[in-house]
Amino acid sequence: MAHRYLAFDIETAKVTPGPVRDVKALRPLGVCCAAVLLSGESVPRIWHGVTSEGTPSPRMTEAEVQQLVRDLAEYVEQGWTIITWNGAGFDFEILAEESGLQEECARLALDHVDMMFQVVCEKGFPIGLDAAARGMELQGKSKQVQQHEVPQFWADGRTDEVLSYLTADVRATLEVALTCEQRQELCWITQRGRKSRMPLSTGWLSVTDAMKLPLPDTSWMDNSKSRESFLDWLREP
Repeated sequence: MAHRYLAFDIETAKVTPGPVRDVKALRPLGVCCAAVLLSGESVPRIWHGVTSEGTPSPRMTEAEVQQLVRDLAEYVEQGWTIITWNGAGFDFEILAEESGLQEECARLALDHVDMMFQVVCEKGFPIGLDAAARGMELQGKSKQVQQHEVPQFWADGRTDEVLSYLTADVRATLEVALTCEQRQELCWITQRGRKSRMPLSTGWLSVTDAMKLPLPDTSWMDNSKSRESFLDWLREP
């Protein structure tokens, strides 16, 4: 039976002067908006903060992020499998910090499917969502907005452009997940412009199950990043 996947993504609120190598070093980042897209549907569900005038607020309050976490947990209880690209090492960590619901976010992170994390567990290195989408010959991420521009766009009131970017992200996430599962492989375009492949004979795995995979050979890499480093936040008090 096909999985009932729910693609999930957030956009952070903190404005940076440009592209940042490690945006988490600038925490707290805040959340300006989030979205889920359910398999079988074409229109995502959107969350964002609301001002007293009913317009999108600069960032979601703690209570609003807590409601987002509870909504995600309810989807899981209904039988949906959350699927992300780097959700274990980013989205759920930010949600935990912004909501204060560390335990709930940790449970969601460990039980969900993080496709990028599975690549790290199997290959020893991460790849980007757009590289995967292009490798699978899918549309991929929006080209109209750059990731680092999103917080500034939101702060400037260009919320429709941000929501369009976010919608493209969850659509790409869901399309990659379903297409890879159907073809039983993940393909991506490397930085050298070549196509690389990873078999998916057993399909996508939860973060917990991906952690059980044998360690890959990373002896050829200069600065390999361990799979555990993506989950450091789970061990924070």
